[in-house]
Amino acid sequence: MIRFAIRIFLAFVAVGILLLASCSDEKTPVVHLQGQTMGTTYNVKYLVAETPLEGLQAEIDARLVEVNKMMSTYDPTSELSRFNQYRYTDNFAVSPDTLLVVNEALRLAQLSGGVLDVTVGPLVNLWGFGPTKRPEKVPSQADIDDIREYVGYDKLTTTPTGLKKSHPMLYVDLSTIAKGFGVDEVAEILEKHGIEDYLVEIGGEMRVKGERGDGSEWLIAIEKPITNERAVQKVVSIGTNAVATSGDYRNYYEENGKRYSHLIDPTTGAPIDHNLVSVTVVHPSSMTSDGLATAFNVMGWEQAIAIAEQQQLAVFLIRRIEGGFEEYASPEFDKLVTVHN
Repeated sequence: MIRFAIRIFLAFVAVGILLLASCSDEKTPVVHLQGQTMGTTYNVKYLVAETPLEGLQAEIDARLVEVNKMMSTYDPTSELSRFNQYRYTDNFAVSPDTLLVVNEALRLAQLSGGVLDVTVGPLVNLWGFGPTKRPEKVPSQADIDDIREYVGYDKLTTTPTGLKKSHPMLYVDLSTIAKGFGVDEVAEILEKHGIEDYLVEIGGEMRVKGERGDGSEWLIAIEKPITNERAVQKVVSIGTNAVATSGDYRNYYEENGKRYSHLIDPTTGAPIDHNLVSVTVVHPSSMTSDGLATAFNVMGWEQAIAIAEQQQLAVFLIRRIEGGFEEYASPEFDKLVTVHN
């Protein structure tokens, strides 16, 4: 029988969201908006010189509903769900936003050597980490091989107006990148209204700009990758950037003493099996940092370091070693990020 760990995956502790609202030394009022979207929650903080903007939350909510209607795999009527249900290989027209996100996912797939693969969803489901939940037993190699026939980002292409699949069963899941896109869209709404000091967070993906109400930088906590408690590894500030963290230390199950991660390596069709346990990526785009964090976590320590340095990406890694953890910060991470502990 498979034993499942608690299905909580919040690899990011946003201290700026959880603790700083009560600061008593704020010189400028901070508005805090909260809501639900994409199966999780969102938080928006912004500074106001006079009075909060009327209708801003309604505008944010409406935009996030639009994103969900385009890219959700849980809504059977969404644009992406209809593409997944489409059993033909000709062009399927989609919105410019969906096209933008898919194109970025395909770019990151190539950059990562194929380990970020938005078509891997059927394998995720097979291993018991999707909507279909747990399997009765660990999948056989034959089961994996059957599904891999229609998994692979190379089977997905874009056109100027839509998406095409080379196999009619191809299934696309943008959950590794769509939350980040939502964060970017909310940030754009704030900037459209002239807001220059803000924090936007959706399900742990975050983007910040400017200052908190007391004039200091937004502080963000990177969680220590342990399963039995919530603890902070580092507190950082990231300037005007987005940040995302991916880890495999909360969402997993065990069978016969073996641990199976929720992160599936599309090159093998099986869960990752290495000692890299947490990846944090800082980037101007939340969509990009969201996807890269997952990609680096799947590829492992050595390859993640090589690509981070080659592509000059701001990446912070934590791997499990005997007796504790080892950290790595890329040169770009050291350049962009200030550590506060």
